[in-house]
Amino acid sequence: MDVRGVRRRAGHGALAVAALAGSLSACGGGHAASTSSTTTVHHGEKCPLTDLNPPGGGVPARPALAVKVDNAAAARPQFGLAAADVVFEEPVEGGLTRFVAIYQCRDAARIEPVRSARIIDPAIVGQFGDHPLFGYAGGIQPAVAAIEASTLIDVGIYRAPDAYRRDPARSAPHNLTTSTATLYAAGEAQHASSAPPPPVFAYGPLAPDAKAVTNVRIPYPASDVTWSWEPGPQMWFRSYPNSGPAELGEGGQISAENVIVMKVVMYPSPYVEDATGAHENLLVLTGSGPAQIFRNGAVITGIWSRSDLAQHTQYLDSAGNPIALSPGNTWVELVPTTVAVTASP
Repeated sequence: MDVRGVRRRAGHGALAVAALAGSLSACGGGHAASTSSTTTVHHGEKCPLTDLNPPGGGVPARPALAVKVDNAAAARPQFGLAAADVVFEEPVEGGLTRFVAIYQCRDAARIEPVRSARIIDPAIVGQFGDHPLFGYAGGIQPAVAAIEASTLIDVGIYRAPDAYRRDPARSAPHNLTTSTATLYAAGEAQHASSAPPPPVFAYGPLAPDAKAVTNVRIPYPASDVTWSWEPGPQMWFRSYPNSGPAELGEGGQISAENVIVMKVVMYPSPYVEDATGAHENLLVLTGSGPAQIFRNGAVITGIWSRSDLAQHTQYLDSAGNPIALSPGNTWVELVPTTVAVTASP
């Protein structure tokens, strides 16, 4: 459940989060001062977050944009996920998950439903360039404090209310909608940088020691997920074992060229998130841990590594070399170490 009404700098709350989270939220540093221009493009370059040719002929001159998207059963089907370059799935309270959809090369005319932030979101989003934009639907005071203490540019509902509207065909709180165009306009009003983010993944041929896999199951306690490889379209397709395919609001099924399973330590924060008394989770997102990279109907096993939050996460094989992804969109599953992931040929 969202806790609304938090809109201003958190004062002592920001200090408390900084002391608690340490390596969980990105350091402050002020927002970029240059003016964004989404009408110019970088020709002859690949999309930085997918390594694909940009659909408009050139990479847009704009930063990464992250949007918090609901994944409760009442929120499905979601809109806008197919246009995201990268999507993180993060465990939240009650065994549920939420998505952090990250855009840069492609646009989504409708992103829905947008939901509230969590304390760990700046640590997830901060690796995508110096000052990425972050759209969200409020949050408890410590979460907003973490955002305000970070390098993210806040284009949430309280800083950019004109960028959001309510969908009358859905019930609140699963009906807040926005678009990349309106959020980028809100970023320009805050003098967001026009620099695209640097690449965060390595790309290349499938490793020769990769093992064939066609099904991956991630049993989040209240959001059981499977990814199944389809050799025809050469994509992984997402389903829910108890309810069938993960449908998109625009039609079709959620799919990805790459699925990364990143095992992380999760522990409860001191902060109550909702009326049930559930506490927000914190995740350890620095250091290293087990990782599995699923691509082209195969899996490569290795580790993830991130020395500090100023760096992006690396995915390394047993020799310490970067694990290459297939060009295309990527879903990163942040899976607690207590959740057993199974993969089958």
